[in-house]
Amino acid sequence: MTASRVVNDYPHVRPAVRAKVEEAIKTLGYRPNSQARATRTGISQIGMIYSNANSSNLSSYLMGAFRQASISGCQLLIEPSQVHPSPADAVRKLIEVGAGAVILPPPLCDDASIRALLEKAGVGAVSFATARPQPNAPAVFIDDFEGARLMTQHLIDLGHVDIAFVRGDPAHSTAQRREQGYRDTMVAAGLVVRDSYVADGGFSYRGGLEAARHLLGLRRRPSAIFAANDDMAAAVSAVAHGLGLSIPADLSIAGFDDTPVATTMWPELTTIRQPIADMAASAVLLALDIGRSGPDAANQIQAELTLVQRASTSAPPA
Repeated sequence: MTASRVVNDYPHVRPAVRAKVEEAIKTLGYRPNSQARATRTGISQIGMIYSNANSSNLSSYLMGAFRQASISGCQLLIEPSQVHPSPADAVRKLIEVGAGAVILPPPLCDDASIRALLEKAGVGAVSFATARPQPNAPAVFIDDFEGARLMTQHLIDLGHVDIAFVRGDPAHSTAQRREQGYRDTMVAAGLVVRDSYVADGGFSYRGGLEAARHLLGLRRRPSAIFAANDDMAAAVSAVAHGLGLSIPADLSIAGFDDTPVATTMWPELTTIRQPIADMAASAVLLALDIGRSGPDAANQIQAELTLVQRASTSAPPA
């Protein structure tokens, strides 16, 4: 099993073990037969949906899946949900063209009607980046609550008291858990969560602009703003610069995901790193596992997250 994980480029293998297996592969001159591997799983085509073409996560999501599909010898069927009247129509198209399993991102992964549609068709489902993995259902995820707790505590430890939050789309379980992590950490520290300090951003850059204009227009302006994803954090930074604020001297800004925008904006963004590409690769492997053994509660992978401190956060102004 361990050798199989290394051959399939499974991301969760200890480095020392991976090195031993790779040395054995080199010594034996082993070359995997990709088509045979795909045939053994019973699945040769995996459907993959995306819902936000403007998300800075999208390239990592797709490239991680492409990489693993190439290694595993299966074909990816990519379908954008926005071009259909409803997300269910995107799923139906993937069923019609022969997908043996479908990878569902938020909020589809939390939609019981979508899962029922796939189950009725006999097509497996893998939940990607859900904050509420279901029992006996394959899923790859992180602890969104813990990520938000880490970031909120980081800002508190820097000395911030007036910490605002830009929340994502409330239809996403990830948005709900990240907001709860922020709120619970503030309360645990004895800090007040002001209603005016929590703004809707919808996980989009445009939504982040609106949220930032509200928060930075308050009479008592927050000294730190934690956005539930990097796109919204970048929007907060743009509005702050437009107002002539210095980051982080006048305002600390934090994000979530560690997408490419985090290191292309100025100053570079303090954020929570979510290994999207590795998670997408794992989702492909879980989809192939459905073909071997059917849905199994053991086929759930919790990826690690880390807080990445960069130049956008510091102590509050004196």
